[in-house]
Amino acid sequence: MKASQPQVLQDLAKLKHITEARIGLKRAGSSLASKEVLTFDLDHARARDAVHLPFQPEVLAGPIEALGVSTLTIQSAAVDRMTYLQRPDLGRKLGLESRTLLQEQTQAEESTETDVCIVIGDGLSSKAIQQNAVPFLSVLLPLCRAKGWRLTPVHLATQARVALADEVGEQYGAKLAVILIGERPGLSAANSMGIYMTYEPRVGRSDAERNCISNIRPGGQSYEQAADLLVRLMEGALQKRLSGVGLKDDSEETPLIE
Repeated sequence: MKASQPQVLQDLAKLKHITEARIGLKRAGSSLASKEVLTFDLDHARARDAVHLPFQPEVLAGPIEALGVSTLTIQSAAVDRMTYLQRPDLGRKLGLESRTLLQEQTQAEESTETDVCIVIGDGLSSKAIQQNAVPFLSVLLPLCRAKGWRLTPVHLATQARVALADEVGEQYGAKLAVILIGERPGLSAANSMGIYMTYEPRVGRSDAERNCISNIRPGGQSYEQAADLLVRLMEGALQKRLSGVGLKDDSEETPLIE
């Protein structure tokens, strides 16, 4: 039996309360209602702004260092935002000054053994990083310390793509590289942060060799859920000596965070 029109509208109204997806849009004749059109234009503008909003690593450095870790500001080989958008390859490798800085940093380290290299990159939404990176780290770092993992400074990377963490992690000889990065903005959310983890990072690693956790933001996956999943994946990577498609999460286990 075909559902009545009022019932369909009631069902759509219920769904709209639990998702930000564009469903149940009101119509005016054969077109969308003016309010829906204006809302679409606003969301589109927010997505564009998120891509072009300048990253401010100096704003993040203080709050991150207050969590008990040092920070280091670096930049990819993309010298500006337009270059970054037009040349994705340059966003995947360090600029010359940053490479030199990391070489000096690693040479000055007393211990050459490092478990986890953490990078925070602006990606395609610096807004996502400015809003989510610090509260996420406030959950993640205690879990890492409880495991006894040796951490590098947190690297704040401008004009960064995911693979940039491979080169940074390789400089330290880290067992794992973890990058927090702004995801491509959508019309439902312009502030979504993603995380990519790579075992034995080095230049040339493929996307199939990484694990990804996405949609981390208020209204998406919580910081606690994401940190719990990331730590489980990190443990699995260290035990199995791999990451990517060969590494799966056993979500049936008891959460690390109650």
